[in-house]
Amino acid sequence: MKYPAGLPVGETWVDAPSTEPVIFPYDGSTVADAPVGDVELARQALDHALAVRDAVERLPSYVRRKALQSVHATISAERDAFVDLLVLETGKPLVDCRVEVDRTLLTLETSAEEVARLHGETVPLDLLPSGDGLVGFWVRKPIGVVVGITGFNYPLLLASHKIAPAIAAGCPVIVKPAPQTPLATLWLVHLMREALVEAGAPAAAVQLVTGGPDVGATLTTDRRIGAVSFTGSAAVGHQIARDAAPTKVLLELGSNSALVVAADADLDAAADAIIRGGYYASGQACISVQRVIVVESIHATLLDKLTERLPAVVVGDPRSPETRVSALIDPKSTSRVRAWVDASVASGAELTYSSKDGDLLGPTVLTDVASGQLAWDEEIFGPVIAVRSVPDLETAFATVNASRYGLHASVFTSSLDTAFTAIDQLDVGGVVINEVPGFRSDVMPYGGVKDSGIGREGPRFAIEELTTTRMAIIRPRP
Repeated sequence: MKYPAGLPVGETWVDAPSTEPVIFPYDGSTVADAPVGDVELARQALDHALAVRDAVERLPSYVRRKALQSVHATISAERDAFVDLLVLETGKPLVDCRVEVDRTLLTLETSAEEVARLHGETVPLDLLPSGDGLVGFWVRKPIGVVVGITGFNYPLLLASHKIAPAIAAGCPVIVKPAPQTPLATLWLVHLMREALVEAGAPAAAVQLVTGGPDVGATLTTDRRIGAVSFTGSAAVGHQIARDAAPTKVLLELGSNSALVVAADADLDAAADAIIRGGYYASGQACISVQRVIVVESIHATLLDKLTERLPAVVVGDPRSPETRVSALIDPKSTSRVRAWVDASVASGAELTYSSKDGDLLGPTVLTDVASGQLAWDEEIFGPVIAVRSVPDLETAFATVNASRYGLHASVFTSSLDTAFTAIDQLDVGGVVINEVPGFRSDVMPYGGVKDSGIGREGPRFAIEELTTTRMAIIRPRP
């Protein structure tokens, strides 16, 4: 490991009360022993963050930008090492880990750029006679200490979306990574702290504490913090929102994303997208294709095209450049996904395609999965897609909206009218036309509606979430 032992709490690294092995999901081997924090360390991190809050808020723009640019440069130089570490701790295929590092670099770069755009505006207060002679303007002020909690599937990228906007906004941040995948995040935090100190800022502006739910509860329920930014399951996100109130909470909670195929779609392009969008990251992505909703007239043709392509999806060792599907994060997750598939089949669905490599769950296709089944209603987080035919586009859009989730949805069509109807009618955070619902540029506003969460990520939009407007009203001559 290219960072100190222990946990980065306060201005130094402190000993953790215990360690746990980080397991390579593909073969069960130990990657490294990771430090495990506790409630006491969480409290210490909170005290340290609050102690430096004023200093971080007053950091000049050039210091915040310089620190982010420095981390970007270091990760660029260490790109291959970060990729290798991500493959080992997440078990994601090499191709997906390369994308994760590239997206992390973009997030850092654009967060640094947004520092220069953090400003307010003047307000015409004299629109009423009472405002005659008054000068008004507003500025953006940091919201305070930010607690960022990340998921296991994209640990480096998700941490960068918590840390970089917080520093750009002038907020101290405490990160809690997923227990299964803390290593790349520890390295990122180490680099960020070094860059901050070199630029003249306190190291305690960025801290990290690992541990269980009690650590998370300690961090998120402290009334002295400004905001919680959480990426994870809906159940945990809802609990955090309840427990943290009235603290501001930003939630990215996943989905069961739909891809709609219209009768006028390019079916080859749609089939390619379903394969690419359904199985990247072994299906462990909140905007991967899970539900495929197809107009009935082209349903059989599309299934044939999918069946032709599925054998080419390579299942195996995630370290291989050819692999597209590998082990899920742990055996418990694999067992859960298999149970959901089996329950769907028992209720009348057809297992149209299924493959495996030893204990690995390979690409799986279900058809006619009934509403009420977990494989249709909930986020499966595995390499499984469910295909359903519908009589027309009106029914397709209604089927998309019937979900309790609403993160991204995509529509394949050659009609501009259909495209704009989808953008108008689909109740989701992002509508993607003729591309996978998993498309995300890290500079765009990203987030969902309904049970998929609240608030938006993407550096510009996250910085807005992590700042508040302060209005200034001045009468120059009393």
